[in-house]
Amino acid sequence: MKKRALIAMSGGVDSSVAALLMKEKGYDCIGVTMKLYDNEEVSTVQEKTCCTLSDVEDARAVCAKIDIPYYVFNFKDSFKEKVMDKFVEGYKCGCTPNPCIDCNRYLKFAGLYQRAKELECDVIVTGHYVRVVQEGDRFHLLKGVDESKDQSYVLYHLTQEQLAHTEFPLGGMKKEQVRKIAEENGLINARKKESQDICFIPDGNYRNFIEKTGKIKVGAGDFVDKKGNVIGRHQGYYQYTIGQRKGLGISAKAPYYVVEIIPDKNQVVLGSNEDLFHTELVAEDFNWIEKGIPAGGPIQAKVRYGHKAAAAVHEILEDGNVAVRFEEPQRAFTKGQAVVLYQDDMVLGGGTIVGYGK
Repeated sequence: MKKRALIAMSGGVDSSVAALLMKEKGYDCIGVTMKLYDNEEVSTVQEKTCCTLSDVEDARAVCAKIDIPYYVFNFKDSFKEKVMDKFVEGYKCGCTPNPCIDCNRYLKFAGLYQRAKELECDVIVTGHYVRVVQEGDRFHLLKGVDESKDQSYVLYHLTQEQLAHTEFPLGGMKKEQVRKIAEENGLINARKKESQDICFIPDGNYRNFIEKTGKIKVGAGDFVDKKGNVIGRHQGYYQYTIGQRKGLGISAKAPYYVVEIIPDKNQVVLGSNEDLFHTELVAEDFNWIEKGIPAGGPIQAKVRYGHKAAAAVHEILEDGNVAVRFEEPQRAFTKGQAVVLYQDDMVLGGGTIVGYGK
């Protein structure tokens, strides 16, 4: 009897080729797109995002081309609660959340995983550029071979059960190999551009989305320096993120950067680029993929998706949170973003940054 695979299809070339490869491996495949929101809930400028109506049509066309059934599952309520509302609450608290991590964690690898079990599927399949290796009864998550496309940072939350029942067919491939396979098989999205913006804020206007969705508008507040001196005015602290330089509207001899956000005072603290560098952070809600990693041993850590993993050590605190200390100062630790720990290509685990020190 054939094994059955549920393919999470975004309409892009990666998930389309993943579906094709799984069918060629002999799996009984089902293509699925998650409906995450209604168009009227977001701006309509959607050229650079995923999850649009055209993406659904592309996914449907690919499934027809490779002759597998295709369905659209409604996950709107869960997406609003777990991703959109969490995004708004994060900014209201002065954090900068990563909605792609939450979407993967709560939608693809929780909601969709549960649906796969209901449909008696053996595995779920995505187009992420990561690898899974089994060793005995343990599963390890590794970076994708194409380092420029590696997506392990957004999947640190995966459990052993999920890793055991998930396939990542593209993990050992380069992006151009994927596009070539799509072209050779006549897939309509072989040269489709990649999504870049947050799907539910395609125009990039976070302020409007937060005020509309969160039903808040705090009004103008102060830009202050590190000593508390007022140096300008802003239109709401939740428009800013740590490390931001552009869009501050302040003229000065040296450039200012956002170094701290104080929601209860509606203040944004500005400083120099040097003020953004720290060596220590603390993370909560930590998920360990690997067990028994000795504290103080050499590891590497990433503090955002585009960050190059840097040498560090870790310590598990009494409350279960994890402290990470870098050998060299790193730039712009940001509350709400993830820190992910590695040993070379292997993901050890990760959590959400809640504070930082020196």
